[in-house]
Amino acid sequence: MQLKGRTAVITGAARGLGRECAVRFAREGADLLLLDIGRDIEGVGYPLGSQSQLEHTAKLCEQHGSSVVARAVDVRDLAQTAAAVQEALHRFDAVDVLVNNAGIAAPSGLPVHEISEPDWLLMQDTNLNGTWRMIKAVAPSMIERRAGSIINVASTAGLVGYRDFSGYVTAKHGLIGLTKAAALDYAPFQVRVNALCPGSVRDNPLVEGRMLGEIARALDVPVDEHEEVFLRDQPMNALVETSSIAGAALWLAGDDSRQVTGTVLTVDGGFTSR
Repeated sequence: MQLKGRTAVITGAARGLGRECAVRFAREGADLLLLDIGRDIEGVGYPLGSQSQLEHTAKLCEQHGSSVVARAVDVRDLAQTAAAVQEALHRFDAVDVLVNNAGIAAPSGLPVHEISEPDWLLMQDTNLNGTWRMIKAVAPSMIERRAGSIINVASTAGLVGYRDFSGYVTAKHGLIGLTKAAALDYAPFQVRVNALCPGSVRDNPLVEGRMLGEIARALDVPVDEHEEVFLRDQPMNALVETSSIAGAALWLAGDDSRQVTGTVLTVDGGFTSR
């Protein structure tokens, strides 16, 4: 029960890595505010997390005894993010952990000069600016309490480039920069900020993951072959499991990492070591 008596806010919690982290945190005793957009948005060519999926995540967490609030929130909207955090503070008195997991994989699949301005801005506003909005909403209460852990889910795309994914790569590189700068801003207040960089994560059907499949689709890789294609670049000959990412997030959230801030924790099976 590493998170007993603590409250965590997790964005992008309807499915995939967000759901895996939510259930893992619930098993470790955390109360939870679970956020997801709960609907599709124009410009993203695949279904986003739904309200029913978010509610299912909440039920899974409640089965472990957690007190859970689930809300449809668009991280592109500062008022919505601020209101959600205020609700968590009112309900739970404090926010101890923030996991910035919300993100999109598309629009992608084009070289830099062929990307439209709306598509570029959509990617940055969701994957980078959305994290800034959540930090802006949460940080004041953490500073006041002189405690807190902020975990920004970046990607190996924040460390290396990928062809035809410049918008995604730019946002994730920016997220690592934001992590390092925020870590220095908040270090005097004992508030930690770290980045978590997953590699190619298997789309675990138990958490309704689909991110890797959508990346493959943007690259015109056949859906029934995409795992085999991505495996070719994996030194450990295995895709990363969502449980491994959730375990790393749990470590960053807990006391065992209390002197870790401004770091980039990579869970990619050795991909970026080549």
